[in-house]
Amino acid sequence: MSQTVRHPSNRPFNIIPIHDPLSDHPSLRYPEIRAAASSLRAVGDLRKPPFIQWHDHMDLLDWLAAFFGFQPDNVLNQREHLVLHLSNSQLRLATPPSSLDSLSPSVLRPFRRHLLKNYSSWCSFLHQKSNVCKITDDHQNPNPNRRELLYVALYLLIWGESANLRFVPECICFIFHHISMDLNKILDGYIDENTGRPFVPHLSGEKNAFLNRVVKPIYDTIRSEVDSSRNGTAPHSAWRNYDDINEYFWSRRCFQKLKWPIDLSSNFFVTNNGKGGKHVGKTGFVEQRSFWNLFRSFDKLWIMLILFFQAAFIVAWEERGYPWEALESRDVQVRVLTVLFTWSGLRFLQSLLDIGMQYKLVSRETLWLGVRMVLKSVIAAGWILVFGVFYGRVWSQRNHDREWSHEANNRLVTFLKVALVFIVPELLALVLFVLPWIRNFLENTNWRIFFFLSWWFQSRSFVGRGLREGLVDNTKYSLFWLVVLGTKFCFTYFLQIKPMIGPTKSLLDLRNVTYNWPEIFGHSNRFAVGLLWLPVILIYMMDLQIWYSIYSSFAGAAVGLFLHLGEIRNMQQLRLRFQFFASAIQFNLMPEEQLLNTKGTLKSKFMDVIHRLKLRYGFGRPFKKLESNQVEARKFAIIWNEIITTFREEDIVSDQEVELLELPENSWNVRVIRWPCLLLCNELLLALSQAKELVDAPDKWLWYKICKNEYRRCAVIESYDIVRHLLLAIIKCDTDEHSIITVLFQEIEQSIQIGKFTKTYNMTALTQIHSKLITLLELLIKPKKNVHRVVVNALQALYEIVIRDFYKEKRSIDQLREDGLASCRPVSSDGLLFENSIELPENENETFYRQLRRLHTILTSRDSMNNIPVNLEARRRIAFFSNSLFMNMPHAPQVEKMMAFSVLTPYYNEEVTYSKEQLRTENEDGISTLYYLQTIYADEWKNFVERMRREGMVNDRELWTNKLRDLRLWASYRGQTLSRTVRGMMYYYRALKMLAFLDSASEMDIREGSQSGSNGLTSERSPSTRVLSRADSSVSLRFKGHEDGAALIKYTYVVACQIYGAQKAKKDPQADEILYLMKNNAALRVAYVDEVFSGRDEKKYYSVLVKYDQQLQKEVEIYRVKLPGPLKLGEGKPENQNHALIFTRGDAVQTIDMNQDNYFEEALKMRNLLEEYSHYYGIRKPTILGVREHIFTGSVSSLAWFMSAQETSFVTLGQRVLANPLKIRMHYGHPDVFDRFWFLTRGGLSKASRVINISEDIFAGFNCTLRGGNVTHHEYIQVGKGRDVGLNQISMFEAKVSSGNGEQILSRDVYRLGHRLDFFRMLSFFYTTVGFFFNTQMVILTVYMFLWGRLYLALSGVEASAMAADATNNNALGAILNQQFIIQLGIFTALPMIVENSLEHGFLGATWDFIMMQLQLSSVFYTFSMGTRAHYFGRTILHGGAKYRATGRGFVVQHKSFAENYRLYARSHFVKAIELGVILIVYASYSPVATGTFVYIALTISSWLLVMSWIMAPFVFNPSGFDWLKTVYDFDDFMDWIWFRGGVFAKAEQSWEKWWYEEQDHLRTTGIWGMVLEIILNLRFFFFQYGIVYQLDIAAGSRSIAVYLLSWIYMVVAVGIYVIIAYTQEKYSAKAHIYYRMVQFLLIILSILVIIVLLQFTKFTFVDFFTSLLAFIPTGWGLILIAQVLRPVLQNTIIWEIVISVARLYDILFGVIVMAPVALLSWMPGLQSMQTRILFNEAFSRGLKIFQIVTGKKSKVDL
Repeated sequence: MSQTVRHPSNRPFNIIPIHDPLSDHPSLRYPEIRAAASSLRAVGDLRKPPFIQWHDHMDLLDWLAAFFGFQPDNVLNQREHLVLHLSNSQLRLATPPSSLDSLSPSVLRPFRRHLLKNYSSWCSFLHQKSNVCKITDDHQNPNPNRRELLYVALYLLIWGESANLRFVPECICFIFHHISMDLNKILDGYIDENTGRPFVPHLSGEKNAFLNRVVKPIYDTIRSEVDSSRNGTAPHSAWRNYDDINEYFWSRRCFQKLKWPIDLSSNFFVTNNGKGGKHVGKTGFVEQRSFWNLFRSFDKLWIMLILFFQAAFIVAWEERGYPWEALESRDVQVRVLTVLFTWSGLRFLQSLLDIGMQYKLVSRETLWLGVRMVLKSVIAAGWILVFGVFYGRVWSQRNHDREWSHEANNRLVTFLKVALVFIVPELLALVLFVLPWIRNFLENTNWRIFFFLSWWFQSRSFVGRGLREGLVDNTKYSLFWLVVLGTKFCFTYFLQIKPMIGPTKSLLDLRNVTYNWPEIFGHSNRFAVGLLWLPVILIYMMDLQIWYSIYSSFAGAAVGLFLHLGEIRNMQQLRLRFQFFASAIQFNLMPEEQLLNTKGTLKSKFMDVIHRLKLRYGFGRPFKKLESNQVEARKFAIIWNEIITTFREEDIVSDQEVELLELPENSWNVRVIRWPCLLLCNELLLALSQAKELVDAPDKWLWYKICKNEYRRCAVIESYDIVRHLLLAIIKCDTDEHSIITVLFQEIEQSIQIGKFTKTYNMTALTQIHSKLITLLELLIKPKKNVHRVVVNALQALYEIVIRDFYKEKRSIDQLREDGLASCRPVSSDGLLFENSIELPENENETFYRQLRRLHTILTSRDSMNNIPVNLEARRRIAFFSNSLFMNMPHAPQVEKMMAFSVLTPYYNEEVTYSKEQLRTENEDGISTLYYLQTIYADEWKNFVERMRREGMVNDRELWTNKLRDLRLWASYRGQTLSRTVRGMMYYYRALKMLAFLDSASEMDIREGSQSGSNGLTSERSPSTRVLSRADSSVSLRFKGHEDGAALIKYTYVVACQIYGAQKAKKDPQADEILYLMKNNAALRVAYVDEVFSGRDEKKYYSVLVKYDQQLQKEVEIYRVKLPGPLKLGEGKPENQNHALIFTRGDAVQTIDMNQDNYFEEALKMRNLLEEYSHYYGIRKPTILGVREHIFTGSVSSLAWFMSAQETSFVTLGQRVLANPLKIRMHYGHPDVFDRFWFLTRGGLSKASRVINISEDIFAGFNCTLRGGNVTHHEYIQVGKGRDVGLNQISMFEAKVSSGNGEQILSRDVYRLGHRLDFFRMLSFFYTTVGFFFNTQMVILTVYMFLWGRLYLALSGVEASAMAADATNNNALGAILNQQFIIQLGIFTALPMIVENSLEHGFLGATWDFIMMQLQLSSVFYTFSMGTRAHYFGRTILHGGAKYRATGRGFVVQHKSFAENYRLYARSHFVKAIELGVILIVYASYSPVATGTFVYIALTISSWLLVMSWIMAPFVFNPSGFDWLKTVYDFDDFMDWIWFRGGVFAKAEQSWEKWWYEEQDHLRTTGIWGMVLEIILNLRFFFFQYGIVYQLDIAAGSRSIAVYLLSWIYMVVAVGIYVIIAYTQEKYSAKAHIYYRMVQFLLIILSILVIIVLLQFTKFTFVDFFTSLLAFIPTGWGLILIAQVLRPVLQNTIIWEIVISVARLYDILFGVIVMAPVALLSWMPGLQSMQTRILFNEAFSRGLKIFQIVTGKKSKVDL
């Protein structure tokens, strides 16, 4: 089939028009781009493809496409990709090539190595010869570049069309391996044996052959596997995910089974449809759902903890002062050796778990795996036996000899020799740990001998090899962990284990215990001892997390201090450093003009350090004197003014603040740097007072005093120069007055020159001159009608003072005339002095009046202006930016030589820009979004209105008409919208354009640039030209045109709007808003998936890239790459990122989420950040650059503040410690910058398998670490980030993260990291990822275990007996429980927060913030979120059911109804809190301890706090949560919801029954073990009944089991009565109502009779009736929970109907219990306003009240 390719010149292009090299596009001025394009066209003598017509304009990519069936748009996309990358690489070369028009080999070869490194490693791993031939530069190979180009282009074409296969990188290696073999055959002129003709690949001649014949079969396999997962609900072990498909290509069987051309009959393509042995099962790993995964993945950690506990217990049992005293005894020493039994037992357990979980990996092809599993089990069991025999011999000899005789010691030595053999592998691992490079060498070398040696210890894996760090890093994190472990073990021994030994012994020795029930465990109290120890053991297992938290906080603070964080915290500190600030900008942000050979030498590095020290501490005068004729100062002014301009565009500063902050242009011949007014305020007045004090001092002394302060010197000189220029400017030339002024200033300057200024002039007169000048300026600034006359008077007064008082020597009028200081004309002839000689500039002369305002500010300001700018965000940004310039960062290259990069943002259907309706719609309290924003951001609203007025708005109502777009944008820039993100990311483009201008600008350009400077802001241009999104700033007016070209080839922004095509088709307003963003942002591209119907309900899918064409004034399609099927097979977000990744460009890609923002001043530092890729961090260069985040949602409410404080410490201090010293930072958030080519060849920016990769981002970090990458963290640059701000949103987010961590525990990545990392890095990894959530759950479990244990002790009678014997055991427990209380208060989160806050904002500020947080009930919030994490984490590990939860990031001013809160928190918090509350009440009733109130409070206060937090938090943090009317309405609404009998289509929000079924979803996905465990856990509710029935009076002290069995009659009767009532209600209540009433009456009579009988004939009392409720209600709940587990069996029986009815009653009961305290608090006066104050910051609380007053009295105005 012939295939024609049309000439592409008439196509729209993406970034550069490669097809039209003669167009005047700014990027084509670079010869490097032409060189790259021409090198692709060097087809030369290559054999032409057989099935297409060849044209002259075709190139190597067309040639490859013709042979291998690639799509034309894929070719176009990769052509531009390749040309851009090669030209950028050539631009970056240190020494430019001899010929600029040809591509340098030193560009291509490193790129080919970098791109194909993973392929080379894969070939080496599988012992396959690579098909990338070695290319030599000899005369036999006339065009060495061509072959390199073909390999690179081939890989990119394969990658660009692989769609979902990009997640399976080794599959792409497999495809590339075979296609490159075909390519080599073509290039080497191979003759096909069958046809006798030149070889033609099987993909040739067919349209889209590569897609249809290579990609689609594998894609279809993945798709059918996903279908068999039943939307992710099937167990992970039952279907192959992306990782399984990928790991199939890690063994040589892929070559034997799949073959080439791909054999579609291979068992690889058989999916899970039950066809017996043909189906390829899981490969590499089986994800089994179980808590045991925690032990399996981190076995080293648990072995360490268990062995230490055992040894410490044995030693502590001796009750000696110190452990070494106990260890002097040989008996104790030998007993300690029993840890070896435990160790071998744990190894045996590990081997059994391996068999139990991984047996599905064993097949005919992987038999050796099964053999190894069985052998490991046998040998582990053998060791237990061996130890038993040898240890038994030691004790038998010892007991025979009754002492440690020589023979007994010999047997002991034999036992130790055996033990040595057992620990040889551990000793070997220790040696390799100390010598990490040897281990890396062994693991990375693919010699077969090493495989045989390591086969026993770990299965062979392509990833996870050579993960050891260098010796320095190794030492750092090892020391950190040795300190942490040392502290923990000392604490454990002395404060946990030792105090418990005494109580344990006394409890064991306790005799004659009077049990209150039938004795279950005979006469021993061992069960009671176990319950006492259980909370201790749980705390022991988790408290390493606390120690990690404490030490990491201080380590992070230390690292932060060395990084110079927080040195400039506020404007006052900036003032002190501002003089060096210009030099810091010059040093860091401007490229150095350096000789090529000095870069990177030791000398240059040393000079660099010296330079930085001078900068940081202000040594060396050159930095203080950047006088205004220097280019550096002008560049600084341009950058600084541009930053202030963006602040003004963002409305965070006002017009007046702009004038105070900017550096004005150097006009009016001022001889010094014109610092911002902000710095010069008050300085002139201080100089005047100095002059008055030092009246008789010589000039030099006075000037020395003034010059001590740089700003004062500048203020004096600038004021003098401006006054001189001003007076000469407003007086006409060629008049007497003009010459008088000229002479006056000449005399002053002459006296200064000869040093006689103080002798000639009277210093005391300066203050009078000063006040007259102020009068004159005020007249000029605010012109009145008869201004001329008044100005004349002011000038005359000024003249009088100068002539009369200023000169010490008095002169007559004749002398004055003679000296030229008085007019020569007669007084009468031409009016008074100055009368006819004044000419004031026009009002339109903005520059003139701006200078006057500046002078007026300098002359008059008395305060130090510490609160300028007023806006806290503006202050924070200026402080952070200025501080960052004094931190260590790489030098900036020129824009042309910087790395190119892209930003990628996945977007689905979130807000783009708020609509008019959204802004105006009011909630039930009458608060609209706009009103809310105006209140929260009051100063920014004022600035916005001021800006609108400056742009031509007359009336505020115009905001809803002419200025509606501006208003909507203003509001959207304060929410978490796409327009905010796009604005932030486009600052990169704007910054690059400005930096490109400064790089190439001559001194003349810069002088003009700085002079056009400040006119940009307030000039009288037509308002329509001042559009916010366009950078209409001072600099852009000076651009020469090439800046756009430079910025375009260096930066691309792609937004992956997955459903943009569907939105356009539906005419969705979001689509118009996205188009508006494209129209206003030149570098923005939108990628989306287009679904096209092609008859018979068939759909075709395409990846499409569009942009807005400014010339055609419409959206144009650039590329359309066909996909093999629907995009979304796995998790949505990574799939969306993956499809758009092919449209990104550059060496790096920054992943930015929809809730992020960026700042112009930070964008200036991006080229510095990208240089980090060329620096080594440890033994590797970085592959992910971590970037600091600033959480911008903290000001919205107190909740948002807690969340942002917690998050800030995590994204700053937390990440800092992980990167250095721990070397275990992953990828947690979005501003991280990825090495693009490294990741695109290794599986992309995240993983996408269904459910298991629900926390998709962190898997990019796991993947990076396992594949030998390096993740660093940099804090001199920051990106804004929004967080959830309402409790429900925060809880959904916590639920998503916790469920994600629950899934991570099952994943192969965590298992491999747990096993492949060295011991200390494994600890860091565990405690900062899944371990954090596991330990949170342990805390909650500790509370449970402690309370259930105390309940058992109280109800059984053991506690009473023990109290009688000894009262010390409670003290021991108190110490342990205090620890749990500390955790509950949130030390996990609080300490890092306080430390980070102290570092960046000072200790006092941090302490104050912490106190304020406690007053705003932050500990309630942290306790509550701990419950959320524990619930979802535990449930996910047990049963699965993790799902993506869309949190929605709106503003929180809406009251959430009780029913909504109940739905969200009933199972995770309310029911658990009620359970704990019941335990505490029962314990208080029956425990002898509870009689001593203090002891009871000490033991249970933390538990009561937990209960109250879990019940009350959703209402405390709910707007209007304690409003009485709302509480009443909420309860009505709740009851409606409970009783709603909706149809099939009712939602959970409408119907209780639907919600109840949804809450059991996780039980449908669980396995058999999950069900069994759930039933066992639910049996705990029966214990209440067992314990309490024996306490009832009716039991009459009986201890018989019959009492318990008889009590079940009560349950049966209760259910029976309920069934009878329900049955009669259904049958008779509608038609025969009298029968229904009769049955009710009979039941009541019967019940009364039964009670009378009981009262009469038994010891039953009324108290028993209420007490028994505590016994039987939990039993009923337990039965319902068990019935839910058994739902598959019960669902079709009559029992299920009863279960549903009773469950409804229980939910009503729980609802009432939760509602009761809320109703009580709502009823109390004053609490509502207090709650509002706690929840919202003061401004909004005030605004709310004002609003409620205003709405009642006058009609609402629009604004």
